[in-house]
Amino acid sequence: MANNKVVISGVKTSELKVLTTEEMTELFKKMHEGDKFARNDLISGNLKLVLSILRKVNTRNENLDDLFQVGCIGLVKAIDNFDLAHEVKFSTYAVPMILGEVKRYLRDNNSIRVSRSTRDLAYKALKLKEEYFMEKGEEISIEDLASSLNTTIYDIVFALESLKDPVSMFEPIYNDGGDTIYVYDQIEDKKKTGSVIEEKLATSDAVSSLSDREQIILNERYIIGKTQMEIARDMDISQAQVSRLEKNAIKQLKKTLR
Repeated sequence: MANNKVVISGVKTSELKVLTTEEMTELFKKMHEGDKFARNDLISGNLKLVLSILRKVNTRNENLDDLFQVGCIGLVKAIDNFDLAHEVKFSTYAVPMILGEVKRYLRDNNSIRVSRSTRDLAYKALKLKEEYFMEKGEEISIEDLASSLNTTIYDIVFALESLKDPVSMFEPIYNDGGDTIYVYDQIEDKKKTGSVIEEKLATSDAVSSLSDREQIILNERYIIGKTQMEIARDMDISQAQVSRLEKNAIKQLKKTLR
């Protein structure tokens, strides 16, 4: 996307034209008078707007050709519905519509199955949020959303959260140049039995060979169930240090108990 010579859906992005405000106004006047060529010029002259939006939302390695075409659908809708009497920049009006189309596409292709009723409620809430923002210029509150849709705040929050992209447990969230910290490092471990590591921790000889700090970390991580962040706060050290000590301790235990 950052390369100016990228070709998406057969379109050479480096050759895309950007219309001036005056050119936009003149083309909209011509289009409303029935000039079909003016509409085409408006579409081609705003394709870079679609690309700028895709740079911000393409976080799941989706097919860029597909996303670009979906974004163009939103652009066409914005052009067909834009009224010069709004006295706002076209981009201000078009961005929410283009972004809405792209987000709907991403939600519909989500790998996690969401019930139809929950999905419908989420779509209604998002539509209402968009309409409210376009009319009032501010975000509607969750309370007002729930009241307008005759449902509970919990249902609204649950419906909107259900459409968010899933995150891998092995997604890296921090790296200080040493050990990488992943999502699973932040998950509280409430399991009390059955873990191979916990069974080995019961072997006092192996545990006693570790340093006091390593013993504390393993006890709080796998017995008490704290996250690395909680342990780091309690011990007044960085989370990266906790992660490094934990991994070293487990490696030492495996060698001792092998």
